[in-house]
Amino acid sequence: MTAVGTHCPYCALQCATTLHPVGRPGAVAVQPRDFPTNRGGLCRKGWTAPEVLTVPDRLTRPLVRDAAGELVETSWDEALDFVADRIRVLQAAHGNDAVAVFGGGGLTNEKAYALGKFARVTLRTSNVDYNGRFCMSSAAAATNRAFGVDRGLPFPLEDLGGAGAILLVGSNLAETMPPAVAHLKAARAAGGLIVVDPRRTATAGLAEDGAGVHLQATPGSDLALVLALTHVILQEGLGDTAYLEARTDDPDGLYRSTAAWWPERAERITGVPASTIRQAARVLAAAAPMHGGAGAFILTGRGAEQHSKGTDTVTACINLALALGLPGRLGSGYGCITGQGNGQGGREHGQKADQLPGYRSIADPAARSYIAGVWGVEPDELPGPGRSAVELINALGTPDGPRALLVHGSNLVVSAPRLASVRERLAALDLLVVADVVPSETALLADVVFPVTQWAEEEGTMTSLEGRVLRRRAAVPAPGEVRSDLAVFAGLAERLRPSIPFSTDPAEIFEELRAASAGGIADYSGISWSRLDAGEALFWPCPAEDHPGTPRLFADTFGTPDGRARVIAVDHQPVADDLRDDAPLYLVTGRLLQHYQSGAQTRRVAELTEAEPEVFAEIHPRVAAQLGVADGRPVRLATARGSMVLPARVTADVRPDTVFVPFHYGGEGSVNELTNDALDPISRMPEFKVCAVDLTPAWAVVR
Repeated sequence: MTAVGTHCPYCALQCATTLHPVGRPGAVAVQPRDFPTNRGGLCRKGWTAPEVLTVPDRLTRPLVRDAAGELVETSWDEALDFVADRIRVLQAAHGNDAVAVFGGGGLTNEKAYALGKFARVTLRTSNVDYNGRFCMSSAAAATNRAFGVDRGLPFPLEDLGGAGAILLVGSNLAETMPPAVAHLKAARAAGGLIVVDPRRTATAGLAEDGAGVHLQATPGSDLALVLALTHVILQEGLGDTAYLEARTDDPDGLYRSTAAWWPERAERITGVPASTIRQAARVLAAAAPMHGGAGAFILTGRGAEQHSKGTDTVTACINLALALGLPGRLGSGYGCITGQGNGQGGREHGQKADQLPGYRSIADPAARSYIAGVWGVEPDELPGPGRSAVELINALGTPDGPRALLVHGSNLVVSAPRLASVRERLAALDLLVVADVVPSETALLADVVFPVTQWAEEEGTMTSLEGRVLRRRAAVPAPGEVRSDLAVFAGLAERLRPSIPFSTDPAEIFEELRAASAGGIADYSGISWSRLDAGEALFWPCPAEDHPGTPRLFADTFGTPDGRARVIAVDHQPVADDLRDDAPLYLVTGRLLQHYQSGAQTRRVAELTEAEPEVFAEIHPRVAAQLGVADGRPVRLATARGSMVLPARVTADVRPDTVFVPFHYGGEGSVNELTNDALDPISRMPEFKVCAVDLTPAWAVVR
């Protein structure tokens, strides 16, 4: 086979790559391609991604749990028949909502679309959501209510390259998306890189080394910090009053909501000196268009969003951007850094509990009528909004909850919060079905496992963090009896509701997706595979085949009914599980350069596991001295939800009141045993990022 141009399977940067089939069947070599997001770069995960294609424990045949409780190989027909029969029985006894579907932000657009359609048309269940609820749902909620549109970056990533200042709130780009760091170069050189993080991450180090600013705030206090930055901008006359008058619905609302947030007050909550807050605000303002600066951007990541007040924190960041007159201005703006590979496209086309394709609301009668027409059903047949991810998990196996769960593209037993409860709920199910590429922790609990294709074995489209639609291309055939997730949906649909067939051809499904998205917020109707294959960089919305796409949103108007951005007053709140006498430190979680998400893929790559083989707890030297704990010695972490023992990594890069643990590890190394599932009331995002923890020595050998 010849070389194939495609994109990396991991994060939403979607670095362009070329794959060359080599050696044994299924193996490929990878080379980066020049592309606006990665500029010919590739991170360590991207370089080693081909190894996952041929790992020894790759799933290649369907598995069914036998009477002895073991997963044994079976045929596709037998596995599909078994699942379909169980679904019929459970829905006959308990109603359509007895079956739930859980998707993933790494699925192609075609898979995400088919999953949502399958849930609502074949199963006729309202119980469908996905792990993107854990990723950027707070940013989506905030941008929707402020701008009327949710697109992670409403501008191309390369626009950052000319900025004089960039504020990163809760994002560690240098480790999560290393090739993106090239776009920070100008801001860093100008001393305008400002990073908000309780740790001195690699990204915070770039800011400090470049004469920028590291705002090392107390965990859970980002909202107070941003309110104080906005206070300085407005009270010192650095805001763009003309922009606020012309482009927002309530310019005075910003003044009212931040008037009491003087930096000295914020210092008491955040631990960031008032002088440093003022310095950061002035650096941002100097780069803003109204002051003749080179441009400024405010970007948020999971550190700002994965809180019970994440939507309000992102809203505060948007308000700060509005105060400076950034959104819609060329070379400036606000954006959210999407995490998962198709985190953007994955939530646009129907696998989210409250959405239909094209980013339409499932509660909107006009949207329901349109999509029902595309799908060939009556609008009344479509279920209404369902439970969000955590609420869905918590309902599994309960008297009023789903009795069966189908999981595609997610490893819940590592990635969800409060894992003891997650395992309990999965165990209470009558049927657990998992489609995966390897025997993940969740797959090993399933009654049926479907082996499905990986990135280099499939065709489709993905949507990057910028809203740029990209082609994924197959370079090698799938091994054994592996089939696409699309084949799972089609096979079950044929058995459960054959009157509405499902295609297994991603090109056909994309054509249907185009029609379903037409007229919606995320309009793909003008994007065809032929245009993508011809090398066009197409950003949605793209409503016609002669439309060039929309790289930059909001230049003239916002997506609200009157075209003005909404100013929404927000205020600081403490974390849901705050410090107390028996838990005097903050536990925060995050990512490592070497691993990705639940680690099901990267923990199978020798080079990556050798670099970071096991979970650890970063603690400050002062805390280590108080406990008498040396580097590498075991410590016990305990929260209200559980405890774990792991080696200490002593470093001054973390605050003295903070313990950091990466979330990529399974089994006894799963930090989500400890995390809080308290939800943001708007986005329904769980508070992964911070909770109170007790830390004590554990004088035992860590396994």
